[in-house]
Amino acid sequence: MFEKIDLSSISIENARELIRRLMNLIEKLSADLRDAQIEIRRFRDENNRLKGEQGKPEVKGNTPKVATQDHSSEKERSKPRERHKSSKQAKIETDREEVVEVDVAILPADAQFKGYVDVVVQDIVVRMDNILFHKAKYYAASTQKSYQAKLPRGYEGQFGPGIKAFTLALYYGIEASEPKILEFYRNVGIRISKGELSNWLIKDRENFHAEKDKVYEAGLRSSPYQHIDDTLTRVDGQNQHCHVVCNPVYTAYHTRPNKDRLSVLDVLRNGHEHIFRVNAEALEYLKSLPLSKAVWGILQNWAAEGSEQDMDEGTFLERIKTDLPNLGKQQCKALIDAAAVAAYHAEIDWPVILALICDDAPQFNWLTYLMMLCWVHEGRPYKKLMPVVAMHRQMQIDFLKRFWDYYHELLAYKQQPTPEESARLEAEFDTLFATHTGYDELDKRIAKTQAKKASLLLVLKYPELPLHNNPAELGVRQRVRKRDVSFGPQTQDGVRAWDTFATLAATAKKLDISFYHYLFDRISGANQIPPMADLVTKRAQELNLGRSFSIP
Repeated sequence: MFEKIDLSSISIENARELIRRLMNLIEKLSADLRDAQIEIRRFRDENNRLKGEQGKPEVKGNTPKVATQDHSSEKERSKPRERHKSSKQAKIETDREEVVEVDVAILPADAQFKGYVDVVVQDIVVRMDNILFHKAKYYAASTQKSYQAKLPRGYEGQFGPGIKAFTLALYYGIEASEPKILEFYRNVGIRISKGELSNWLIKDRENFHAEKDKVYEAGLRSSPYQHIDDTLTRVDGQNQHCHVVCNPVYTAYHTRPNKDRLSVLDVLRNGHEHIFRVNAEALEYLKSLPLSKAVWGILQNWAAEGSEQDMDEGTFLERIKTDLPNLGKQQCKALIDAAAVAAYHAEIDWPVILALICDDAPQFNWLTYLMMLCWVHEGRPYKKLMPVVAMHRQMQIDFLKRFWDYYHELLAYKQQPTPEESARLEAEFDTLFATHTGYDELDKRIAKTQAKKASLLLVLKYPELPLHNNPAELGVRQRVRKRDVSFGPQTQDGVRAWDTFATLAATAKKLDISFYHYLFDRISGANQIPPMADLVTKRAQELNLGRSFSIP
């Protein structure tokens, strides 16, 4: 009925408005029906499970998804680039050389030698390299002690640095499972127990944990902005959250039980002891809360007495319990968050992030002075709209085209920023997101984007800020893939090892370092590769991250 309707062709205004409302009512009822069908199916499945049966399996059909169900914006925001195929041979290091001669029996009598044609062939040798060490032994009668030669660094425990580094690279670098690693070693001829392999992966890795901490601190200092995201993970069968913090020169992983504001702050401070400060900044955060005059007066007294003093967690919670015994649960949580953020911003010995690039999840509010929202994330809800009226589908398509055209204008601005172009783009934002289409759900979505103007247009003041949070989302994807091949760590040693080696592997990749060579270098004690934290700092200086933040 509504497939070919054109509201502009209806001259009677009341009739036009009535039809517009009817079409939006159809959209609302269709959306409610979809939600109800999903909920009914969930209840039916749960009812079947309670009766000892199974729920209906979700079997995907062979028909391709329609365009409105594809929430990815890859096609709209990515423009094809001209690709130039580079020479592989120029990057390949050769280990040995061989001369291959022509069979003289096939050469004509007048054949003349014209030199050699170089061809590089890549190959790999997988074999055991077991070593029988003859350790010198001495006995001194004067001390009544025996003295034995020590094995070279990395050969402790009857296994060498090569297999230890290779195991870590397989498990954390390419995310192979423990059973598959064991199967591979048995096929090669290596005799190793499951327990021994597990211990290599998580036990006695303090040197790597220390390097990870230094990498993270160097990464936080390397740029005034950081990306952040999180995903679910399992620890001993329980749901926890893996937080990813990164920028162009490093990626760090942190597993925490929760993902509230205090947990994210704990991640940004790398697990240092919680500190709290009630000052003018903390009170500013609390202004929007419905606090009584008595409570507000107590908080103002706290700020006047110790605005420049930090309290440890025990002292602060005891003070709340003593001075504010009737404070509500939500108000108490907001006070704790505000005091923790204020203390974080006042830190001197630990790097404090100026800008966070993230989605609009509430736990990221207050944490940093500036927050840049992800344009890709902002575009997803538009694609999630599933209009059933043809005119509304066209409105959705048309607006999304304008949305991503504006996104490409921001990308161009980043390459050549000027005050004039900044002013023009800000005005164009106001025009674009003041659009009224008549499709109510789309108009609500447009209004929500308009309300985020300051966070979406932070790039106009700081052009080096990325427009999306893809680096953190790609980091999250690594943990998701790891989750697919493992039930997750069972102990805190395992949690720490997962975070440490995931951090070192991802950072090595960004620094163009072979993760295996790095592991072998550290385990063997060669230490030919410089500290990774130094490499992070050096690369950040080369890229000049945060250059516009230093401009007054």
